[in-house]
This record gives sequence, C-alpha cells and structure tokens, in this order.
Amino acid sequence: MLDLRIRSLHQAYQSRTISPEALIRQVYDQIAQHNDPALWIYLAPLADTLDRVAQTSPDLPLYGIPFALKDNIDWAGTPTTAACPEFAYTPATSATVVARLCAAGAIPIGKTNLDQFATGLVGTRSPYGICRNLFCADYIPGGSSSGSGAAVGAGLVSFALGTDTAGSGRVPAAFNNIVGLKPTRGYISTKGVVPAVRSLDCVSIFALTCVDAQRVLQVAGGFDPEDIFARIERSPDQLKLDNLASLRFGVPDVLEFFGNQDAAANYQKTLARLQDWGCQITQINFQPYAEVAALLYEGAWLAERTAAVGEFVAVDRPGLDPTVKGIIRRGAAIDAVSAYRDLYRLKALERQIAQQPVDVLVMPTTGTIYTIDQVTAQPVELNRNLGLYTNFVNLLDLSAIAVPNGFQANGLPTGVTFMAAAWQDHFLCELGHRFHTELGGTLGATHILI
Repeated sequence: MLDLRIRSLHQAYQSRTISPEALIRQVYDQIAQHNDPALWIYLAPLADTLDRVAQTSPDLPLYGIPFALKDNIDWAGTPTTAACPEFAYTPATSATVVARLCAAGAIPIGKTNLDQFATGLVGTRSPYGICRNLFCADYIPGGSSSGSGAAVGAGLVSFALGTDTAGSGRVPAAFNNIVGLKPTRGYISTKGVVPAVRSLDCVSIFALTCVDAQRVLQVAGGFDPEDIFARIERSPDQLKLDNLASLRFGVPDVLEFFGNQDAAANYQKTLARLQDWGCQITQINFQPYAEVAALLYEGAWLAERTAAVGEFVAVDRPGLDPTVKGIIRRGAAIDAVSAYRDLYRLKALERQIAQQPVDVLVMPTTGTIYTIDQVTAQPVELNRNLGLYTNFVNLLDLSAIAVPNGFQANGLPTGVTFMAAAWQDHFLCELGHRFHTELGGTLGATHILI
C-alpha cells in the first residue's frame, strides 16, 4: 500500500525513491486491484495522466500529487454528469478550483460517483452504482461525495474534491475513517460546479490527514471574481490552539445516536479527551440548531435545488433517481411568501443561537450509519437522520472539519466534527490534527499509521 500523504510523496520524489511517473503507474495498479467500478464515473487513461505528469514542474507546491474530483465539478475535456447520464456535458474549461490545483502541480486522475445532483447523504442515489463501503459491503459509503471519500479512504489518491451543502463533505469522511474539510462559504470558488443550493454550496476537501487538507486549502482557496458567491477572506480574531483552556467548546444538551451505543461511547471519549486538554465544555440548547437543519430540506432552500436543475428534472428520464427527482420537484411548490417566512425564521434562530455563545462546536459527524437495505427501505427518513448534525452548518455560515474518533465493535468507523465561525478554517485544521494524531490508528482503510 502506497503512502500517499503529500509530505511523504514529496520526500520520496526528492530522495528519488520513486518518480511521479512510477507513482502514478502504481496508483493505477491499486485502482485495478481495488476493483470497485462504482467508485469512478470517469477514469483518465493512464497515458493521458502520464502526459500531465511530464508537463508539471518539481518546484510546484503540489507537484505529482494525485487527486480525484466529484463528478459535479468541471474538468476541461471530460464529461460532467452529476451522476445523471442524460444530463452530461463536456466543459471547455475546468472549474476554478481544479484549474488552481492543476496549476500547482496536482494530477487529476478521475471523476468520482455521487448521489445524483449532490442530493443526499447516503451514496446510494446513482445510476452508476453504489460505491463499496471500505469496512463492510452491507453498509452505505456516505454521500453525496461517496466516490471521493472512498477513493481517499482506500488509499487510491492523496486527496479528493467533494461538495458540501448539507454534509456531503463530512458524512463520507466519517464512514471512510478520513478527514473532511468543509471550508467557509465562498472561500473556494464554486465556478464550474453544478449547483445544488447555490447560495450555500461549498467545495470540500477529503484527505488522509488534516495537514494535507490544510495544504490543499491553501492552494485551492482564494477570491474568484468570476464566482458571484465568492468572498474576500477577512481576518477575524483567530482562535489559537495554544490557548484551548480559554475557549468554550459547545456540546448539545440532547444527543441522538439512533440506538447506536458504540457511536455514543466514542463521542463521550472525544469529550473526555478535550477535557484532558483543559477545554471548557459547555452544554448548549441544540433545539435551534435542529430547527435550522430542518429548513434545508423542508423549507425555502429546497427551492434552490429546483432553481438549479428543476427544469431538467421536471421531465421524466430513465437515468433520474426517483428519490432525487421527488425531492427536487417538491421545491417548485415553494412560493416567495414562504421563502421570506423561512428566511425570517432562520434569522430568529440565529438570534437564539447567538445568545448561547461558544467558540467551537463539537458534535458527532453522524449519530449512526445504516445498511444499504435500510436506506433502500426508508430513503428520506434515514437520510434526514444522517443530516441532524450537518444540515445547519452552511445556513449558519460556519466552517467545519470532520475527523475520525474511533471504531465500533463491528469494525465500522465513527467521526466527530469541529465547527467554528467563518474563516476559522486553519484553526480547525490545527485542532483536528492534534485530535487525530493523539487518537492514532490507521489512515482510512489503509494499513498506514497516522
């Protein structure tokens, strides 16, 4: 198994232990051995990828680093499907984020499967199949960025791009025992990304470690004048890792693990570790967060999904996932009066939340995980359960990072998410790194120790 961490690869290149060309050949060998055709919607021919390697410079910050991207993100000359074959188009230019990464020397190798139109947290809503859960094939891989999470967790690429509107950059991280960074809205350009809820969409980063996620963010981020939702980074009072005892860590007063006692136990161990660090643990009223979370799929923001692809979905087509079709079509019934009322409700909930101030939120990434059969039987309800601790984050303009926090008795991983105000992304990477390294263990489903 290759060690695909960025620092490890650069050290290997510098010492001439391996060349980027040889590394890429081994990556393709590992993809073949992994043998999960549902993971990839498009895999670039090896010869084309080797040509890209030959055109990069060793001086670049991500020189020779292989990555994958979710197939709702444009890569020039390759089809973008959003997991719907009838929707496919071939863009002439790459998304801004892809162009920046390639200019920094990173090597794209393929486009990954997803819940269709990035609508879902389960990874089962695609006509291209269901990616294999790396730890037990009976279980879901997490979505909507299922292929990107699985590609990193299996050790097939160093990092992968996902998107995260409701939790799609965090849930697959939890289910694949990896890191999922959901940056501040507008930090990474969404130009060239098929929109889901355009005002909330974020490009997310999956990596084996928080250090790698942060390094990719440093290249991928930055204001894009061609993205109408891009924001110029501001400099708030940055939280400091060396002053954790002064920070207030908020935890929900009511927790729901949907009967999963192992996930509950791992979360309590997480809180105990934070207390050992001297952190202040403060209970918060979770009810307003839960109400915000419900607005994303049950309120006015559902209409944004209809605004994005509703005309396409309005026509019955053989490749449309029935659950996704039903969700997106519902948004057409939301009128302007309802939209304003939901906006006012969000503002009222924000005021309630502001009255119980904390510096960092610490929550389970998900309360549990489900089997494919369970999700097939209850596709909407169980998806809603998975979004309990994720759906509110973008509506409240938070930054977040999901990191592993242990395993269940059945061998499946669990995760915890640290959240903070906008533009605290780098602090969260440092916090996640300390937690992850102290937790120890292996990276993803590889045998490589952190």
